[in-house]
Amino acid sequence: MLKKVRIDKWLWSVRIFKSRSLSTEACKSSKVKIGESNVKPSTSIEVGQIVKVKKGGFNLEYKVLKLIEKRVGAPIAVTCYEDLTPQEELQKFNEWFVGKAAP
Repeated sequence: MLKKVRIDKWLWSVRIFKSRSLSTEACKSSKVKIGESNVKPSTSIEVGQIVKVKKGGFNLEYKVLKLIEKRVGAPIAVTCYEDLTPQEELQKFNEWFVGKAAP
């Protein structure tokens, strides 16, 4: 079993980002944190760490449950992390979108 995995590789593997280059770019532009510190794409993560991601105007939080290096299907990917994103953060889109759809 893996002990450490690069953060950019893990974010791509568990389908937080569509491509590894998007994951790497997010790390380089300070949109990914472990705890309260920004991380480089090459930073290693371990099981139990909290990863914070700014993506699409949302502040997402995940707890690492499993380490994987290769991209897997969505049903397997969701077993690798626990979503700790606050409910009010998830409701941002609904609050913004209400009443903006065309009839």
